[in-house]
Amino acid sequence: MAELKQAIVIRTDLEMSKGKIAAQAAHASLMSYFEVERTDKSIAREWLESGEKKIVLKVDNEEALIKLYNAFKFKKIPCALVTDAGLTEIPPGSKTALGIGPWDGREIGAFTDRLKLL
Repeated sequence: MAELKQAIVIRTDLEMSKGKIAAQAAHASLMSYFEVERTDKSIAREWLESGEKKIVLKVDNEEALIKLYNAFKFKKIPCALVTDAGLTEIPPGSKTALGIGPWDGREIGAFTDRLKLL
């Protein structure tokens, strides 16, 4: 497998505070990592041992986030969609972030290269 990385995608239209974004990114990273660990422990281990490369990107709305999630699910690339409980800043059930991988960076990039950094 090529270079492993994890991508985290955050919605910007929710206007979350920096702290809320950090929390949602952490949820996405961990949830997606555990998806990989369940399906391929060797990839999870290799990613941990190689420095845990990750990138944080942004999308404009829920529709774009869900479209991206569905594309990764279709390609069977481990990912996790974060749904907020609504206890602080945003309404319950809001889809806030998407964690992808760790996985082959080229396969992730096929869907995320057009996105901008957060």
